[in-house]
Amino acid sequence: MQEQGDPRQGARGTAASGALRFVRSWAEALIVLMAVLLGGIYLGGHPNDLPGFLREALASGGAGSASAEAIATIEHDYYRRVSPSSLVSASVAGAIASLNDPFSHYLSAAEYRSFATPSNFSGVGLEAAGGREGLLIERVFNPSPAQRAGLRAGEEIIAVNGRALRGIPAESARNMIRGPAGTSVRLTLRSAGRSHTLTLTRAEIAEPVVASGMQRYRGKKIGIVYLASFSAGAHGEVREAVERLLHQGAQGLVLDLRHNGGGLVAEAQQIASIFIPHGEIVSMRGRVVRPVTLYALGDAIPTRIPMAVLVDHDTASAAEITTAALQDDHRATVVGTHTFGKGVFQELLPLANGGALDLTVGEYFTPDGRNLGGGGVREGAGITPEVRLPDSEVDTEAGLAAALKVVTAKL
Repeated sequence: MQEQGDPRQGARGTAASGALRFVRSWAEALIVLMAVLLGGIYLGGHPNDLPGFLREALASGGAGSASAEAIATIEHDYYRRVSPSSLVSASVAGAIASLNDPFSHYLSAAEYRSFATPSNFSGVGLEAAGGREGLLIERVFNPSPAQRAGLRAGEEIIAVNGRALRGIPAESARNMIRGPAGTSVRLTLRSAGRSHTLTLTRAEIAEPVVASGMQRYRGKKIGIVYLASFSAGAHGEVREAVERLLHQGAQGLVLDLRHNGGGLVAEAQQIASIFIPHGEIVSMRGRVVRPVTLYALGDAIPTRIPMAVLVDHDTASAAEITTAALQDDHRATVVGTHTFGKGVFQELLPLANGGALDLTVGEYFTPDGRNLGGGGVREGAGITPEVRLPDSEVDTEAGLAAALKVVTAKL
């Protein structure tokens, strides 16, 4: 017969046994946890030791980790030293390139720092494009050695220091004219079938954002305002030039936006507001950018002053926004060729490495609801001028003469 014993003794024995099992289970769990933790640390530093399916599954959920891992591996294992910052820059630039967007760019830290620096160079102070025999002068800066020597838009530079420019690429020909300030360059020019040679002394040139002047056309005084870009503060310079010309007796105005690649949308709004008293200037919308419509800000010049806007194929972006606003409002007649046809806008987004993304974030629409692009980042038809000019004439004196004729006809 089995001895029953004290029931309290049995309860104490059962409790002690349970406590022992609990301690053992807890210790085992701790050992397993430590093993998992150590294994995770090891595999974190040796991801290639993971099975392929697991490595891919983890990588798909951590693209940023994979990118950082690749950069670290290249920095550590590549046969020569590579700067980590250059690898980061290259990876960001590659990501931007994969968008196939000609308007989005990555700016390195150095490029971002110089982004807002005025454009300075040594030369004679003119803009020129490839011509039949050399370089066709499109614009002469004021003041500049070229302006003091009497060079004019429409003349063609056919030789530099005695070397003929025929057959030489335009950029190479322009580089022949540039040089250190204080040195001389000899230019041979042709105009109206006659040639002559001038020697100019190069100088440090700061490209002006705004240039203006007065011309008499068929007895009427017409003010001309040339705007190079919609950079910060440009609206103040444009307004000052317009008011000065009106004070000098200008009866009409030509806003010359040839070769203007655009700039800041806020500047487009403010410059359009110089001429448009009220109403919509542009509307914008994007995937993460809230829809917004910009309106005229008031304090415009009298609308009785007739206007023309002179454009070419290089007129783009903010320059197209301003031109379209003036066209849709019937405030100005557009003269020239089809503009570039850009229907998107960008934002400048700083990065932690000191660089920045100039990234397409949305599309813009004119007051009449037009998008000037070809859908997304594709080049579109742009603005169709009311007065069309041949491509061969728009960037010469004939282009300006056509705009002067249009304004004079309104007086």
